[in-house]
Amino acid sequence: MIPNPMSDERQWPLWKRLYQYQKERFPLPGHGALVAAFSFSAVAYSRICRGVEGFIPWPVFLVGIFTTVTLFLLVRIFDEHKDAEDDARFRSHLPVPRGLVSLHELKWVGIGTVAVQVLLNAYFFPEMLLLYGVVLAYLCLMGKEFFIPEWLKKHQFWYVTSHMFIIPLIDIYASGLDWLLAGAEAPAGLLFFFAVSYMNGIVLEVGRKIRAPDNEAEGVLTYTHQLGTARAAWIWLVILLITCVLAVFAAGYAGYGTVAFAVLGVVFVVCSLPAWYFLRGFSPKSAKAIEYASALWTIAMYLSLGGIPMIQHLWRMYL
Repeated sequence: MIPNPMSDERQWPLWKRLYQYQKERFPLPGHGALVAAFSFSAVAYSRICRGVEGFIPWPVFLVGIFTTVTLFLLVRIFDEHKDAEDDARFRSHLPVPRGLVSLHELKWVGIGTVAVQVLLNAYFFPEMLLLYGVVLAYLCLMGKEFFIPEWLKKHQFWYVTSHMFIIPLIDIYASGLDWLLAGAEAPAGLLFFFAVSYMNGIVLEVGRKIRAPDNEAEGVLTYTHQLGTARAAWIWLVILLITCVLAVFAAGYAGYGTVAFAVLGVVFVVCSLPAWYFLRGFSPKSAKAIEYASALWTIAMYLSLGGIPMIQHLWRMYL
């Protein structure tokens, strides 16, 4: 009789099961790098807009990165709880429904994570606790689906737009590591940066749920199924264009000039190519390429608006 590997993994010690869980549902190398770029760019853009030399102290930044990365981990844990019924019905291969970890265990991981976040923020920069508390409160509302779960399930547009506010809220926290801890006013240009962050979240959300007709599956929410295959791709392109326009305004406020505008234009063209190929034949490969392009776009936006200009600035300062 062939042993069932899924039954064997349930006997693993907790640390090993949690390690496997993060590999499948929250891979730290990939997510950590993306959120680190996200946080670095938010701080960098704030400092550039304020005309301040250098970067924030690295211990402050590292604690901030830990907080932002683990806030996104909490988003994943909340999602596991609110999606548990659908996952058990349609996605039995996922870690929770197949028994790798339980919701009870993830709940305690979440509680422990919040405790560490609060302790670190209270010790290193208690001024940040208010912004942190706002993010956590909104996350709790998301976990409860704003107390209107059935209505949101029937109105996917409002579901997506309401949930995406968590991204600029975490962005506000990250940028606050600069302006709030410095006792300064937040620069007005951050509004453009936060808008780009919000739209980046929608780019990622729609991009990862575009499927070729042959890859649609029962119980798996996709925008191609809800909106129509071609229409979903066109909507993704429009969202990408809106985000690009907002990024141009953000770059203009920071004084980056025509080179930055050209870079944003090139990135837009490159990232939009998979959608054009998808519209030609609705192939699975081009659908997957849209998902990859969404991630590439998000990273490129953060690096273009804050990360790379700050790295250039630090390079000139210290070399």
